[in-house]
Amino acid sequence: MSKNASNAPLDNPFGLAASLACQPNAVVSRTFADRKSGTITLFAFGSGQGLSEHKAPFDAFVLILDGRMEITIDGKKRTVEKGQALVMPADHPHALLSPVDSKMLLIMIRE
Repeated sequence: MSKNASNAPLDNPFGLAASLACQPNAVVSRTFADRKSGTITLFAFGSGQGLSEHKAPFDAFVLILDGRMEITIDGKKRTVEKGQALVMPADHPHALLSPVDSKMLLIMIRE
């Protein structure tokens, strides 16, 4: 399988969720594209892991590939299940918590 400089397969299908394994007590990630225009990153969260509250200057599209995530935006918690998506708006504080092993695709468009 050929790959480009951003770590994404070019001309063959691949299993996105299988590209990264959940690890106990850890958050791991794999970036498939990192360009001036945006990023595509796969995250795998061990049960009970998450990302603390922060802001991003761009909208971020999240797709849950496995498990479920509790995503808090502006203090309001939402549960996002496998197969569901959510847009986290730019400049709003948000945090993520994975109550079970979970995988999430994050797409951020900067332009």
